[in-house]
Amino acid sequence: MAAETLARAGVAVTVYDRMPSLGRKLLMAGRGGLNLTHSEPLADFLKRYGEADEQLLAAVTAFPPAALRAWADELGADTFVGSSGRVFPKALKTSPLLRTWLLRLRNLGVTVKLRHCWEGWDEDGQLLFKAGDEKVSVKPDVVVLAMGGASWPKLGSDGRWVDILRGEKVAVAPLQPANCGFTAAWSDVLRGFAGQPLKRIAITFGERSARGEAMVTQSGIEGGAIYALSSPIRDAITKDGAATITIDLLPDVTAAKLTERLSAPRGKQSLTNFLRKNTHLAAVALSLLHEAALAKGKPLSALSPATIAALIKAVPVTLTGVQPIETAISSAGGIRFSELDDHFMLRNSRGVFVAGEMLDWDAPTGGYLLQASFATGVAAAQGALAWLKSSRK
Repeated sequence: MAAETLARAGVAVTVYDRMPSLGRKLLMAGRGGLNLTHSEPLADFLKRYGEADEQLLAAVTAFPPAALRAWADELGADTFVGSSGRVFPKALKTSPLLRTWLLRLRNLGVTVKLRHCWEGWDEDGQLLFKAGDEKVSVKPDVVVLAMGGASWPKLGSDGRWVDILRGEKVAVAPLQPANCGFTAAWSDVLRGFAGQPLKRIAITFGERSARGEAMVTQSGIEGGAIYALSSPIRDAITKDGAATITIDLLPDVTAAKLTERLSAPRGKQSLTNFLRKNTHLAAVALSLLHEAALAKGKPLSALSPATIAALIKAVPVTLTGVQPIETAISSAGGIRFSELDDHFMLRNSRGVFVAGEMLDWDAPTGGYLLQASFATGVAAAQGALAWLKSSRK
């Protein structure tokens, strides 16, 4: 995005990428349909970035979801709003958009150098790359760094730049997994449900809740509803060693209504069959319910209808660890905004600008990650253009 913005302004641009092809992480993002952004009002949209620096919010405000949708439409990837408010290309694929985008960059004169791994600066202040067995040095007029965080490193963004920039006295907050799964001490029975979804649930941690789905794994839990709360859960586990969430297995049914249903005569039915027929909960949810009751010291069969109803509305699950950053959807942490001027330039490296997940911000899935990455790409490029203009006077 930075390359396009610069090239449109008539700047000669070279993109260096350590991978054999461009856009691998974008292609991975498209496996779920390429959720580009979200359609909610901008004021609500900006709240999704939590306590993010005002500079990030200003970049998203300057290049908002409407601008990103218009950009995608220009590439022939007409967008639509899904039932959840998320915005997707109608093709629900990344590859058509990426192919057209790369063609546009080529037509704008952008040069691409693949298999070039950035290793910092040499003693003469030139950018230093490793390309196979060769060392390549270049001295551009301006630089935009956009090397991502540290999630899915096999796609290119492995976070090796952290040590390089710290060596240049740039303050970098530790990279941490975001939009990630967590570990839990499941029983052998519950581990047998690995891969089974908990559908249409609501998860609560502290004062925050999120609705959606989650997936039981061999080692814990992951999925959209848990990703939305991953930052505070991660921070709590880092601080206290564990964190307890509650899962509402039937968020659209009140506890009173459930109590009424469960107070009906059970007859000769087993409790599991009775619950399945009266709550329509899946087997994995019922197993979770049984284990939660045992954790409280009594089998589910010994609990009253009202107590079972209350448990269905708030099943406690203790999370004991965070899944590795390599498997996370995104990463938090990065270059602190205090290191940047108002134009996304490093204060102690004149002419070097930064964009994307290299910066210290965090956001849930739902289009917010890509939106901020695109927006900061535009902002950094605009800062670079202003720098070029002033330095040539």
